[in-house]
Amino acid sequence: MNDYFGYRENTLHAEQVSLQQIALQFGTPCYVYSRAALESAYRAFGQALAPRDHLICYAVKANPNLAILNLFARMGAGFDIVSGGELQRVLAAGGAAEKVVFSGVGKRADEMRLALQAGILCFNVESAAEMEQLDRVAGEMGKIAPVSLRVNPDVDAKTHPYISTGLKQSKFGIAYDQALPLYRRAAGMAHLRVTGIDCHIGSQITEVSPFIAAAEKVLALADQLAAENIVLEHIDLGGGLGIRYDNESPPAIADYAHALLVALRGRSAKLIVEPGRILAGNAGVLLTRIEYLKHGEEKNFAIVDAAMNDLMRPALYDAFHAIQPVQKNRHRARHYEVVGPVCESGDFLGHARELGIAAGDVLALMSAGAYGMSMSSNYNTRPRAAEVMVDGESVHLIRARETVAQLYAGEKIIG
Repeated sequence: MNDYFGYRENTLHAEQVSLQQIALQFGTPCYVYSRAALESAYRAFGQALAPRDHLICYAVKANPNLAILNLFARMGAGFDIVSGGELQRVLAAGGAAEKVVFSGVGKRADEMRLALQAGILCFNVESAAEMEQLDRVAGEMGKIAPVSLRVNPDVDAKTHPYISTGLKQSKFGIAYDQALPLYRRAAGMAHLRVTGIDCHIGSQITEVSPFIAAAEKVLALADQLAAENIVLEHIDLGGGLGIRYDNESPPAIADYAHALLVALRGRSAKLIVEPGRILAGNAGVLLTRIEYLKHGEEKNFAIVDAAMNDLMRPALYDAFHAIQPVQKNRHRARHYEVVGPVCESGDFLGHARELGIAAGDVLALMSAGAYGMSMSSNYNTRPRAAEVMVDGESVHLIRARETVAQLYAGEKIIG
C-alpha cells in the first residue's frame, strides 16, 4: 500500500476512486494507474537532482502507454528507448526527439535511420559492429550520429540474474577494457560524434553501492578520455533503482540521487538517468476477478481471470506481487494459490496467499505499473487488458480492451 492506493471503509481505492467501481465499469483484467503517483515519483527525481544540470529519461519499456509517456513529456522528461517502435510511441505522445537516448544491443539499420531522421539526443552504442553500422547509415543519410558507448563495468547489481546487465558475461554493453580503444575509433569516424558515456547495470537494484561502484569506473574512463581530448557532454548512469514489492528496502530516490551527485562533484557534464520501474511500478495495480475457488487436500486454488499473459513477472522471474481483496474482511481467510486459466503449470500470480475471498470477488495485484502491461501477450488467444488512469476523482480509459477479432484481423486463410 502507498499514499495513492489504500482502503476506505474496507474498499480499496486508487486516489479517490473505488477499484470495485472501476472493475464493474471497465471489466477485468484491468490495469489501473494513479496519475498522482506517477507525477510524485517524477518530481522526487527532479527535486533530488536539481543541484546540477540533468535529464531524466524515462525507460519506455517499463510502461509505454501513450498517456503515461505524454504525462512525463509534459513534465519535461526525456526518454530511454530500445526500439524504433518505442521511438514512434514517444513521438506520438508528444515527446521531444532531442531528449531521446537509444539503447539496446540489436538496433537495425531502419531503426537507426528513423532515429537519425527524428534527431535524437544520442545512440548508446553497445558493440563495435553496431558502431560501424551506424557510421555507415549516417553517412548514407548525410548526417552525423551523436554517440556514447554503453560501457559494461562488470559490477554485480545483486538482483535477479535475468535483469542483471552489468557483468562480464552479459550480452549488454562494451567490455570495460575495450572501451577506450573503441572510443578512439569512434572519435575518428567521419559520421559519428562522441557526446557521452553510458552504463546500466540492471533493474530492481535495492542498494546504492552497486550504482556508485559502476559510476566510479565510468568516471575513471571519462578522465582517460579527457586526457586524450575526447570531451564528454553528458554522463549517463542508467536506471535500475528498485521498488518495494514485498519486504525489500530500496534506497529513497533522494538518497540514491545524493550519492550520484557526490560521485559527480566537480564535473560539468550533464547527468542523464534512466528510471523506469521506480517511476511507474508502484503507480499501478492489476485488477482480476475470481472465477472459481477449488479446494484440495494439499492446496487451495483461487482461479482468476488474469493470467501469465497479463502479468508475466511471477512466471518469468518468480516475482512477488502483493495481492489484496478489493473488498476486505468479508470471508474466512485461507491460504490460496492464485492462478490463471492459461494452460501452463507456470501460470500463477501468487503462492500460498492468505485471503478471505469468494468466487466473484475482485483482487488487486499491487505494484504492477511497470513491466506488467508492457510484457503482456495474447497467448491462448487472450485479448490484452484494458488500461485506466485515475486522476483524483476522475477515471480515464487510456487503452481499450482488445477484442478477439483484432487478434486475427491480419491473418489469412490460404486455398
